[in-house]
Amino acid sequence: MRALDGAAVVAWASACVHSLDVLRPAIDGINVYPVADSDTGSNLLHTMIGARAALAEPTAGAGEALTVLARGAVRSARGNSGVILSQVLRGLAEAADGRAELDGEALAQALVHADRVATDAVARPVAGTMLTVLHAVATAVRGQDLHEVVTTAAKAASEALEQTPQQLPVLASAGVVDAGARGLVAVLDALAGVVTGTATEPVHSCEAQTESEDAEPAPYAWEVMYLLDEAVEEDLPQLRHALSALGDSVTVAGDGSGAYAVHVHCADIGAAIEAGLEIGRPRGIRVEPLITPTPIEAPSGPDRTVVAVVRGEGLAELLREEGVAVLAAPQGTKPSVAEMLGLVTDRAVGHITILAGDPQLTEAADETAAHAMIGDREVVVIPCASPVQVLAALAVHDPGRRVNDDVVAMAEAAAATRRGELVVAEEESITWVGLAHPGDLVGFVDGEVVLVEPLSEENLVTAAMTVLRRMLAVGGELVTVLTGAAAPEGVARELADRLREERPEVEFASYPGGQTEAVLLIGVE
Repeated sequence: MRALDGAAVVAWASACVHSLDVLRPAIDGINVYPVADSDTGSNLLHTMIGARAALAEPTAGAGEALTVLARGAVRSARGNSGVILSQVLRGLAEAADGRAELDGEALAQALVHADRVATDAVARPVAGTMLTVLHAVATAVRGQDLHEVVTTAAKAASEALEQTPQQLPVLASAGVVDAGARGLVAVLDALAGVVTGTATEPVHSCEAQTESEDAEPAPYAWEVMYLLDEAVEEDLPQLRHALSALGDSVTVAGDGSGAYAVHVHCADIGAAIEAGLEIGRPRGIRVEPLITPTPIEAPSGPDRTVVAVVRGEGLAELLREEGVAVLAAPQGTKPSVAEMLGLVTDRAVGHITILAGDPQLTEAADETAAHAMIGDREVVVIPCASPVQVLAALAVHDPGRRVNDDVVAMAEAAAATRRGELVVAEEESITWVGLAHPGDLVGFVDGEVVLVEPLSEENLVTAAMTVLRRMLAVGGELVTVLTGAAAPEGVARELADRLREERPEVEFASYPGGQTEAVLLIGVE
């Protein structure tokens, strides 16, 4: 086949329905994310059947056929995966608008556009899902001939699918690939089969998980879906924000003609519908129960984990290297509910301990711990007034210890860590030790001002030593320093040398924190 025309689009839609029908039980069986409700294969199949039915009437060319297919998919979309699939088709249709045929170069461009459209429809894209596979395809395809484009797309999708367990912990814990991504691979395999004429019966790449419990779990939340008419593009961010505050798996996807498919997992059905009423007219409302998210753990692994929310990309990267899932929040901002829920609900465990790096982050963590979307997970927040207390808590974390004992040990370690900081004054203020002018260096110990000095690279280490002496006056064996984004190069090394001269018995450690609110953060244990 030299180019994709209207008849080829129809044949592709039929091949997709056939493949997804064959694969449905297997895809349902490996469905563990975002909720293990065993319906991803069914949702993809239902969506594609509706899309294929819309093509009952003859079409003039590939562009028109893809447009009809996409609109049928949006109207029939079920589940998060079905909505995303509808947006893949919509992206292809937009790129092919007005074309009678798509050659290799045009199809490659259409796949790149589909990646953008599908990703934009999702409020919080997550690595290790069908969006990741789609992006791998968009990155791999080039302006080759049609055969090369479809075979490259199918190969890139298959390779990306195998990487999903390394990108999404819940998949690794269950030992499966992402179910939605597996469905997308089937769709692209079907396209390659139609173009090359070598279609084969699809096979699934992993074993389905089976349920051992006879009793049906009670729903902890609901999947709410509806079509939204009479909404304008400018109001969609408002809707996504409102739905993200209610739950997760938020998708608002258009069909290109003014209608939108809305999807959210939440505990408040009425609020989800009311959010749509604020900007348009919901119709075709469908609500389905979500089962309690029973953790699926590796056979030898503990049923708990520790996550952190901190400031500074340097500190976040340090924690990631230690195997801790981290949300890095910009200075002065409070993480959104969607971001915090993502940090917690992506963990395939029953108990999550959140280490929050400052009072504002602790507030966000506390709100998340009480959110209805947490379900049966047990979430405990350890408040920290400074990131150095997060490091102290992690230093005593022991996965082999009883969970309650481990939480107590981490909380005690955080509370026992004295905290100091050196910041640059942004405005004039009166302190206990004198007047601070803008640009002055201000030193704090446990939240109290202990020095104010003119800022220079020469006196930064001297000021830091003054703060350290105050902190070590009541004892201490370990000093930890996090250097801020504005800290001069080599300041930590110079501080270590000075401390070694005065207090050789004290251990010193420093790391690039990357924080913008303080030049240096200091912890003493």
